[in-house]
Amino acid sequence: MAAPTEWPSCQDFSEFQEVLRLMRQIDDRIIHELNTSLPTESFAGKIDASARCKELYLSLKEAHTSRDKAIKTCINQSSSAVNRLREERNKDKDNLTLIKQLRKEQTNLKLMQSELNVEEVINDRSWKVFRDRCRIHYKPETDL
Repeated sequence: MAAPTEWPSCQDFSEFQEVLRLMRQIDDRIIHELNTSLPTESFAGKIDASARCKELYLSLKEAHTSRDKAIKTCINQSSSAVNRLREERNKDKDNLTLIKQLRKEQTNLKLMQSELNVEEVINDRSWKVFRDRCRIHYKPETDL
């Protein structure tokens, strides 16, 4: 359930979203993963549930950190571009092409910032499911 190694492009929001979608597969499949990897009462002796929960915890933590870094990197890049375009527009207020570029980049920045909210919802959901199913088998050092 490793996340893709591809880093999202910050220039094209559609591509950025597609890469994030792929990176979020671990969160999308967590319930299935827990159902197939954690034993029921009758199979409890055949599977090491604590090791499986620890492995899943580490995978989730890595995926969440990676996505957070990717989103924040793109926000920083887009924010820098907006600032640069604003400075250019202040020098040449009548340049319509520049104004359009600025608006496009501002929209891109807002969309990327909204991904942080989406990320928070996804992470909260995943950690809740993880806690519900793994709380008996594995307790991470840090609280979720």
